Amino acid sequence: MPVSAPSYWLEEALKSEQGEPCPPLSHDRQADVCIVGGGYTGLWTALRLKSLEPSLDVALIDAHYCGYGASGRNAGFLLTWNAKFPLLAEYCGAQEALRLVRESRAVLGEVESFCQAHAIDCQFRRTGWLWTAANAAQRDAWRPTLDALDKVGDQPFTVLTAEEAVRRSGSPSVAGAVFDPTAAILQPAMLARGLRRAALAAGVRIYENTRMLALERGRPPRVRTARGTITAKKVVLGLNAWASEMPEFRRTVICVASDQHMTAPIPDRLASVGLGQGLAFSDSRLLVFGYRTTVDGRINFSKGGGDFAFAGRVGSGFHEAATRTGEVVEVFHRLYPSLKDVPIVESWRGPVTRTPHGLPMFGHSKGHPDILYGHGYCGNGVGPSFIGGRILASLALERSDEWSSIPLVNARPKMRFPPEPFRYVGAYAVRAAIRRKERAEDEGRVPRRIDTWLAGLAPAGLTPTNDEK
Repeated sequence: MPVSAPSYWLEEALKSEQGEPCPPLSHDRQADVCIVGGGYTGLWTALRLKSLEPSLDVALIDAHYCGYGASGRNAGFLLTWNAKFPLLAEYCGAQEALRLVRESRAVLGEVESFCQAHAIDCQFRRTGWLWTAANAAQRDAWRPTLDALDKVGDQPFTVLTAEEAVRRSGSPSVAGAVFDPTAAILQPAMLARGLRRAALAAGVRIYENTRMLALERGRPPRVRTARGTITAKKVVLGLNAWASEMPEFRRTVICVASDQHMTAPIPDRLASVGLGQGLAFSDSRLLVFGYRTTVDGRINFSKGGGDFAFAGRVGSGFHEAATRTGEVVEVFHRLYPSLKDVPIVESWRGPVTRTPHGLPMFGHSKGHPDILYGHGYCGNGVGPSFIGGRILASLALERSDEWSSIPLVNARPKMRFPPEPFRYVGAYAVRAAIRRKERAEDEGRVPRRIDTWLAGLAPAGLTPTNDEK
């Protein structure tokens, strides 16, 4: 099996596999559809294509191996678009946004059923999500979302009292929370590797260790690699973070590192600190802090807003151990001081994408209808990538249906990120301001006005903060 496992999840998943890596592309080939990227988006797209047209010749390439990127390194939160409803309504209209939110809830059952049918043991647990306030300033950060959902008569969230929030979270420092039952947690790399096995069984040709060196945008388009070229009727770019390396996406996608940490197993202590329910937890920071437990009693916790990719280049710094361990562990210990003695046994980083409007992007490459793309999940891709696969499959097959007609298709954000080097320098300036603002709020101080203003320049997170209403 592949020897480089840049996350605890991938190491665990690869140890359980018996097969060998798929060979790299070694000759020129042809295909009906060529998919670039072996993460969730690419694999769900391939599986959807084969389910709709089993005779379709689908080829998929990945620069490393399937699941190597964010799909094998994320926290394993399968969340819906419930928290994104106000953003979806802005771009799609309230009724279409409501349809998409409901479709995103149905994904839980779809993924669970698919895993059962294909014997994918990804430790799927439908436990729910607790969206919390880490301090008094974050209290009611979810109010714009709940109000927008109330207006359309659809409310999945339950607002907890202060006492309930402390009890459900197990942390006395939580200042409030809402509960969303339509959420699950899973082992993300086991899902990615399971989808790979299912795709191979469905007849998808997978070439690993095969990096796209160039995309020839003719008709038909061609994907050029080091040892061969794939000529296809349609090309689907499921690159996610690596989309930021392509000039056409550089102003609409920014790649940022997320720092992940895993503790030693403490199954006997989880219940005593209120973590025995297996919930997914996120706070309301712009640089979100999230955590969950594993089936063997470990705690995985993470924080977004690490280093940024200059000019979109996803360098080696995105494949190393976490670099902000002290900062991230400090947040965790503030929440659970009784767990300060629990050792951190592994840390890693993963590339996360952000878009100017906080929503994923799907569509046709400008001027090239045979080249499709899907990326920009903004830290919530496990569930929405399933929908992304349906969208991209319908576009590749030129179907006119409920997936190809989603207003997100070919939608352009109203704003773009500035060009380099202003984007890179500005990103760090905004991140520094967010850190100062949130530290002040944690300490019960009023943030400086300049920090609040700079923090407001960050792309939308879960929902607009109180300062952005």
